[in-house]
Amino acid sequence: MFDDSAAWGAPEGSSSGDIVKDALKKEQTIKELIAAQEDLRAMQSKVQSAQNDIEKLASGNATLQMYIDNLTMQMAKRR
Repeated sequence: MFDDSAAWGAPEGSSSGDIVKDALKKEQTIKELIAAQEDLRAMQSKVQSAQNDIEKLASGNATLQMYIDNLTMQMAKRR
């Protein structure tokens, strides 16, 4: 015969106090998981922002390098 309480993780013969304690532990664990997910989302946002800044800086560096190369070629032609 199938026992529903075992399927839902309720230990056999547990008192009502244990059930309440277990429910409170589960609720606290869920709250901690949600808080951790929010922290991860915030970190992911910061990482994405940093990656965007890096891409902008790399683009700026490439532009500056082209400018330097062009100036160097112009100076070489004047000699």
